[in-house]
Amino acid sequence: MIELKNVKKTFTLHNQGSAVIEVVNDVSFAVARGECVALTGASGAGKSTLMRMIYGNYLTQAGQIRIGDTDIAQAEPRDIIALRRKVLGYVSQFLRVVPRVPTLDVVAEPLRATGASTDAAAERAKALLTQLNIPQRLWSLSPTTFSGGEQQRVNIARGFAFSYPAMLLDEPTASLDAANREVVLTLIEQAKARGAVIIGIFHDEAARARVCDREIDVSHFTPGIAA
Repeated sequence: MIELKNVKKTFTLHNQGSAVIEVVNDVSFAVARGECVALTGASGAGKSTLMRMIYGNYLTQAGQIRIGDTDIAQAEPRDIIALRRKVLGYVSQFLRVVPRVPTLDVVAEPLRATGASTDAAAERAKALLTQLNIPQRLWSLSPTTFSGGEQQRVNIARGFAFSYPAMLLDEPTASLDAANREVVLTLIEQAKARGAVIIGIFHDEAARARVCDREIDVSHFTPGIAA
C-alpha cells in the first residue's frame, strides 16, 4: 500500500528574496494493492511534484509518505535507494540513462540489480522490447540516439522489466501510437492483476478510464487553485 498523511510541500525561491511558495498542503490518501489511482487537476496543481515526493526526489516539509513499512519523508537515502531497487518502480516521460549503454542493457539493468542472472534479465528485456516494437537492430545501440516515441517505449520496458509491488507512471502513453498504447495499457492491467499499487498521471482520458479505478484531484490540495 501507498499512504500519504497530511503531506505538505513548499519551495523557497532564494533568487527572489527567499520567497516561500506552497505547492501542496494537507494531502492525504491511500492506494491499495491491485488499485490504480490517477492524479488529476489543472496544469500547475502539483501532480508531478507529488509524484516526485512519493519517489523521494523532492523533500517533504510535513506529513508521511508510507510505502509498505517505509516512510519516504523520513527515510535515509540508502533506504530510498533500496526501496527503488525492489519495491517502487517509476516510469517517466523522459529517458535518463548513461550514454553509450546499449538499449538491451538499459532495459535489463533493473532486473540484474535485484539479483537476476544476466541471461534471465536479457531474455525479459528482449521480450519487452519486442512487445513494444523496438526493432532488434536497435538493441545494441544507445537509446539516446532514438526518437522521442522510441525512447519512451524503452523507458516503459525498463520500468516493467521487474515486477515492482508499487509503481509510479508519469504520462506512460503520451507519445505513443495506437498499437504501442495498447501494449502499455495491457502491461498496466497485468501489473494490477498481480497486485501492484499504481499511481499515475494520465492526460489521455480514454486510457485513464480504462486502467484507473478512481481519480484524485490534486487541485483540492493546492493553495490558490480552485478545485
